[in-house]
Amino acid sequence: QRGSGLPLGDRAVAMMEPQASLRVLELYSGIGGMHYALKESCIAADLVAAVDINTVANEVYEHNFPNTYLCAKTIEGMALDDFNKLEFDMILMSPPCQPFTRIGSQKDVLDPRTKSFLYILEILPRLSKTPKYILLENVKGFETSVASDKLIQTLESCRYTYQAFLLSPTLLGIPNSRLRYFLLAKLQPDTFCFRTSHQILKHFPDHDDADLRSRDGSSFNQMLSTDGNKKEQNNSEYCAENGKSQDVNLLYKLETSEHQKQKQIQDNNLSIQMIQDFLEEGLQDPSLYFIPPKSLLRYALILDIVGQTCRRSVCFTKGYGHYVEGTGSVLKTASDVELSEVFQSFQALSEDEKLNQLSKLKLRYFTPREIANLHGFPSEFRFPEKTSLRQSYRLLGNSLNIHVVAKLIRLMVE
Repeated sequence: QRGSGLPLGDRAVAMMEPQASLRVLELYSGIGGMHYALKESCIAADLVAAVDINTVANEVYEHNFPNTYLCAKTIEGMALDDFNKLEFDMILMSPPCQPFTRIGSQKDVLDPRTKSFLYILEILPRLSKTPKYILLENVKGFETSVASDKLIQTLESCRYTYQAFLLSPTLLGIPNSRLRYFLLAKLQPDTFCFRTSHQILKHFPDHDDADLRSRDGSSFNQMLSTDGNKKEQNNSEYCAENGKSQDVNLLYKLETSEHQKQKQIQDNNLSIQMIQDFLEEGLQDPSLYFIPPKSLLRYALILDIVGQTCRRSVCFTKGYGHYVEGTGSVLKTASDVELSEVFQSFQALSEDEKLNQLSKLKLRYFTPREIANLHGFPSEFRFPEKTSLRQSYRLLGNSLNIHVVAKLIRLMVE
């Protein structure tokens, strides 16, 4: 184990000894993102129970994990004895985020949806067996909430060591921005394999900071579109969705030059994969996902449009596919048409002319499978046939990135 104080010989012997499987409880289980992350982490673990009250999400969970005990009831409806009987060593949880989101109610602990989370904090000190590990995921904004303060107070009173993070999948080379708050807690006297900080970490602790600034494109100094780097890039590595390379200052949509420059940085960051690596091959009926003409006309200037060779996409929310504004990126499937051609003098056109121009781009929504791919769901993940398209988008918008959580689980247990 990394960070172990054992001599090398003893460490080798310890690694050879079979480890007992950790018993894991998954709260707010949704469609099983935490469960898949646990599997991907490759730690010795058994998921003893999943708990959620969302009927549609539970149907998807059972479809993919038919052998896992799924408790379809409220968390606060479970007695202390119900928890004690499970004898779990680890809690994985993603409480409702609406009380803390920027566009949500922001009622914090006064929101009825925090009732179950506060109940967890209330029973944690009373469990007959205090779990050794806790992982929590939520939205950015949770860290400044009263609920967060109560969580920290409870962890400290129960003698946990803990570390908070704000992380996005871009840190792992995934072309999707999904900044989320994470907290890892480990029961003392055990410690983490990394040095903890009272500050919220914005990178994985086993990465070099400079490398991470390059990965998430957070520093303008990391821009790769210099003359020297351009010579190394072929056409397939250049994303032209933000204007032609020789005319990068052309602003043809409702965005600032700063936004456009940030997109360039992300699209030219070769440490991040291309969107095309996550798309469905041989999509049977792409017309099902084309953006309706009425929506195209209304939202054309605020759509976040990406192409197959882009290396970025914005966060997909539960309203994707139903609402257009601010719910996620859309895909330009016409590879031979540039945005600058379509949006040049766009405002001066009639509605019919605008629609004719926009139709050239063949814009469509990402499919649920493609969003699942960006989230790290394995190829065997499936929605039941009766799950509607809107329900699929909604469930994925409420889910998490499996690769990020799997890495955190490994860090927590090492």
